[in-house]
Amino acid sequence: MSDIAILKEMIQESATVPLEEHKGKKQVILKEPPPADYSVTIDGMPDDAQVIVIKADAFPAPSKIFTSSKGQCKRADFAIVADTPTEKIIFCIEMKKKKGKTKNIIQQQLTGAKCFVDYCKEIGKAFWHQQNFLDAYEYRFVSIGHIPISKGKTRNNRSTETNDRLTEIHDRPDRMLKISRPNKLQFNHLIYGR
Repeated sequence: MSDIAILKEMIQESATVPLEEHKGKKQVILKEPPPADYSVTIDGMPDDAQVIVIKADAFPAPSKIFTSSKGQCKRADFAIVADTPTEKIIFCIEMKKKKGKTKNIIQQQLTGAKCFVDYCKEIGKAFWHQQNFLDAYEYRFVSIGHIPISKGKTRNNRSTETNDRLTEIHDRPDRMLKISRPNKLQFNHLIYGR
C-alpha cells in the first residue's frame, strides 16, 4: 500500500480538500472558511491517487494537554503530501489575508503543521506497520499573504515574490517561501520556489 493510500485511510475525508478538474488538468482550491472567506488556487497538481490535501488545522488545538507557551498548539492551514514521478514532497502552507508576523508563522503555524505530519508518520509506522512511512518525503514550507477576498473582487494577474533567499530551498520553516498577492500558483513553483 502506498503512503498516500495509507494517509487516505488514516485521515477523515471531511479533513481533506478534493482536487478539481480544470481545463484538463488538476487543481486544488485552498479555502479559509468564513468569516475569513479567501482562497488560493494551485494549478498543475498531480493525479488524485498521488496526492492528499489535509486541512491541518481542522481539529481543535490540543490546549488541554499543551501549555502553548511556545505556540505548540498552533498549526498551519494545510498540509499537502504528494508523490510525483520526480519528487516526494510534503508542503506545510500557511495563508494570511494580510501579512503575518514571520516569527509567529515560523514558530507556530509551520512548525506545528510539521509536528502534525510527523505524528501521522508515527501512526503509519505503528498502526499500519510501515517502518519507512513518509521517510522518503522532503518538506517545503510556504507562507502566502495578502490574499484578496474571494467575493467579486478582481485579482491582480501576477504573484509577487517576497522571499529574499531564492537561492536556498525552503525545506525549513525559517527558510519558508513567501508569496504575496497570489493569483493562481503552480504546483512546481511551490516545490522549487521559482
